[in-house]
Amino acid sequence: MRPPTYKGIVDEFAAAIRSGALPPGARLPAHRDLARERRIALGTATRAYAELAAMGLVVGEPGRGTFVRHRSGYDGPEPSRALPVPRVADLSFNQPLAPDQAGALRLALRTLAASGDVESLLRQHPPGGRRHDRAVVATYLLDRGIDAAPDDVLLTGGTQQALDAVLRALTRPGDVLAVDALSYPGIRLLAAAHGLDLAPVPVTPAGPDLVALDRLCRTRPVRAIYAMPTLHNPLGWVLDRERRARVVEIARAAGCLIVEDGTYAFLDAAPPPPLRALAPERTCYVAGLSKNVAAGLRFGFAVVPGRLAGAVTRSLRSAAWSAPGLVTALATGWITDGTVTRLEEARRRDAAARQGIARAALGGMDVVAHPGSYIVWLGLEPHQRPDHVAAVLAEEGILVSTADAFATGAWSPPAIRLALATPPLDDLGPALRRLRSAIEAIPP
Repeated sequence: MRPPTYKGIVDEFAAAIRSGALPPGARLPAHRDLARERRIALGTATRAYAELAAMGLVVGEPGRGTFVRHRSGYDGPEPSRALPVPRVADLSFNQPLAPDQAGALRLALRTLAASGDVESLLRQHPPGGRRHDRAVVATYLLDRGIDAAPDDVLLTGGTQQALDAVLRALTRPGDVLAVDALSYPGIRLLAAAHGLDLAPVPVTPAGPDLVALDRLCRTRPVRAIYAMPTLHNPLGWVLDRERRARVVEIARAAGCLIVEDGTYAFLDAAPPPPLRALAPERTCYVAGLSKNVAAGLRFGFAVVPGRLAGAVTRSLRSAAWSAPGLVTALATGWITDGTVTRLEEARRRDAAARQGIARAALGGMDVVAHPGSYIVWLGLEPHQRPDHVAAVLAEEGILVSTADAFATGAWSPPAIRLALATPPLDDLGPALRRLRSAIEAIPP
């Protein structure tokens, strides 16, 4: 069978970009010019550029054109973490660690080694985890405003696996998933893997545009709404009680599910009730211990309505069977002895301190951030392409994430995201000042 015409164009441009024949920043022909030169339909040209963008090779800017992208930091589904100079700061990914965590890990491992039934950690646990371990997590979630039976709590190898299991079980290819126009990049990866149709919802400073969300749910068969109501990534908002109630009202009227991501929710000590508490009959809550304990501790959980627990459990079984027993024992042990609570309190103090440093270093710039968050959304000048800014910063030894990594539709603003948690605290201020100087030196 002969491949579609656009595939040949994609292969040609991809080869030229990867070989360097088309260097970073090079402008590609306008869609109409390409269509005229190749004697193809305008739609074919548009589809070719769309696939190149999905591959992370080009970036389109409304009114300016399509450019070969500079690849530095986290700039798409597959991050490039190489730098042309010695690394100064990694602001592309949050990997918070406390100074005493290595000692706590050694102690926890010694405690596990001395436990009475250490062999049980080497046996296969049931999909979703043992009931005792699920009960530990259910008790922990009470402090997050979630009162769920242990049977509704399913343990996973991290939040991403929890999201994957929920979407795999509860959606079908072609289903519509409502999502913020700027959102966690992992949801894009999962939507592509499961053949879901992402429907971006415009964002406002206070949260998603709920009028637009309501309109979307009335005009399209939305299967689920993906939401981050507490400490949104990347925009940092915390939805107030009224907006949360409205999201639930829209979901109930449409008969759709809610997938609530609580990854960063622990950073707000007293947020409004989670969506799961407002609509337990239709909300799947996912979170884990990557940001509050350690990124390498791949332990997460999904809290699902009882009627859906069987389907999500089967999804976990088909993908990975269960979370590793050793990791589960370590995580639940730290929950039980209060280590997780202590680390979360320390993280809240640390995040507030880092935001103070960021406000001082970036004062006067277009900063969007919650005062208790590990994330800064930094708006750029109209002439500053995010991929080019990331490349300039890479020359300074600084990794950042570009806005299009978070864009769930065609619209991507001129902005970069800064993850504040990874650099040592004393290094953060100098790194941000260096970042600011490099950005301000970019000519119009």
